[in-house]
Amino acid sequence: MQSRIPPHARTGGRPRNAAADTAILESTRQALVELGWSKLTLGDVATRAGVAKTTLYRRWAGKSELVVDAVAELFDELELPDRGSLAADIEGVVLQFAALLGRPETKTALMAVVAESTSDEPLRERIRTSIVNRQKRLVLAGRKRAQERGELPPEPDPAAAGRTADLIFDVIAGAVVHRALVSAEPVDEDWAARFTLLLLGGLAAAAAAAGPEASTTP
Repeated sequence: MQSRIPPHARTGGRPRNAAADTAILESTRQALVELGWSKLTLGDVATRAGVAKTTLYRRWAGKSELVVDAVAELFDELELPDRGSLAADIEGVVLQFAALLGRPETKTALMAVVAESTSDEPLRERIRTSIVNRQKRLVLAGRKRAQERGELPPEPDPAAAGRTADLIFDVIAGAVVHRALVSAEPVDEDWAARFTLLLLGGLAAAAAAAGPEASTTP
């Protein structure tokens, strides 16, 4: 079985087993749904996954880190299929994101770690690194595709481009999470289409404000 850690990253000891990692993360999500955050223990996860508790402690320092990785694995399932236009791409990923948030294991795990992180700075940093920063790949891929289609202007300033990508991610993730988990309202095709129009209007205004060199108009 292949290890999930590259050979050059190992510092000794037994190599990690990808199958065991998968079983542990899946068991963590199941236990969260059934037991809730307060009753979840590493011992329960180990029993469900069929591994020794020491196996978990070799991989994760504690429950918080384990749950973040269990959530991150779910978010890594998100994709950005080419649907032919920037608007269609945005609508597609919004609906896909909302469907993921609607799954009991995602909803329970995400809300648990976010609540716990309010008083735990290292946990907040792990959430940023393992979930937020990793999923910004979708914004970068979507923007690059839209620029290649001529739907968005190029951004010659890398620092400005990075800030824009961060803002786009914050707007999309914030709106969908609030709608799905806080307001508990449906994120359906109609809402996704209206949200996309609003977002595209903001992108057009930002391009116009950047000056003629950023305009897509010949």
